[in-house]
Amino acid sequence: MDDKEALIALNMIAHIGPIRLRNLQDRLGSPAAILSASKDQLLNVPGIGEAAADAIAGWESGVDLAGELRRIREFECHIVTWQDENYPPLLKQIYDPPILLYVKGTLTPRDKNSVAIVGSRQTTHYGINVARKLAYQLGYIGVTVVSGGARGIDTAAHQGALNGKGRTIAVLGTGINIVFPSENATLFQKLSENGAIITQFPFNRPADKQTFPIRNRIVAGMTLGTVVVEANLTSGALITANFANEAGRQVFAVPGSIDSPRSKGCHSLIKNGAKLCEGAEDILSEFEYLFPASNKPPSAAETGVLPALELSETEQLVYALLSHEETSIDDIIQKSGLPVSAVSVALLSLEMKRLVRQLPGRRYIKNQ
Repeated sequence: MDDKEALIALNMIAHIGPIRLRNLQDRLGSPAAILSASKDQLLNVPGIGEAAADAIAGWESGVDLAGELRRIREFECHIVTWQDENYPPLLKQIYDPPILLYVKGTLTPRDKNSVAIVGSRQTTHYGINVARKLAYQLGYIGVTVVSGGARGIDTAAHQGALNGKGRTIAVLGTGINIVFPSENATLFQKLSENGAIITQFPFNRPADKQTFPIRNRIVAGMTLGTVVVEANLTSGALITANFANEAGRQVFAVPGSIDSPRSKGCHSLIKNGAKLCEGAEDILSEFEYLFPASNKPPSAAETGVLPALELSETEQLVYALLSHEETSIDDIIQKSGLPVSAVSVALLSLEMKRLVRQLPGRRYIKNQ
């Protein structure tokens, strides 16, 4: 048995979490050594009582490791442990990070630039549209969108990122083989092909009141910030926002109608210090300094020459309509003949590429 297999087994033992596992490794060494330790050895580890020692010492009678390894192969997922390079780096920084993650799809270095978009399952047309728009814009410019795969705002966020040809990650509150809600089966397949589905729970683990807060903690922990699009005062999205606060991450909230109970949670967040979010630019302005230099084209001041950038056809058209004099977005839309959403996304992308600058009143000017 290697250490990864041992960690899979330990993750399936109810009494073992990250804190206890660290104590066990400090005293006994490798994960495999923990599983082969006697009950007396286990009881000598701080924080390990009778119940935990019995569960570990008798793990072979309570854990079907061979079956779990077979299910991993058949489902074509893989395991990422906290010792692996592709374990989400931001998630490592939180208190008590998961021992391991089941991953269907891929985790890549670019996912360190990720933002969570969450909200209510019971949402409005307004909330769905806003979630899709924000996720589309973020996905289009290369930010990974993370959400919980649930009905409502989560689903809209994943769909928006995919429509923007971006990466998106769903964090589940169940075993990775459980599609919940069932109508998201096709979406989950697309997610695994253009990002990943992840969970810390073993196969066949159903959802319950404990699993969703654990899921929300991962969503907040692996991202630079959390955007709450629509949530009432009892929504689980507020739990995600609280976890983000605890981890020192930025929290954003989208305002809604003062008469809508589904916006009360967002308004409460704003009152308590969350940044009001009206568009993707409000999100990106907070994280510009965190993005690695490799994600930014060098400026003319740094290189002495204008940066060479690849622009889409839409970006080229919009850029050609701009000059060193202010141009309103309405003029750009009229002259280009493009939809409002296409122009907005192109301008946002050009801003991120340092080619244009937005002025008050949604007016734009070329940087060079």
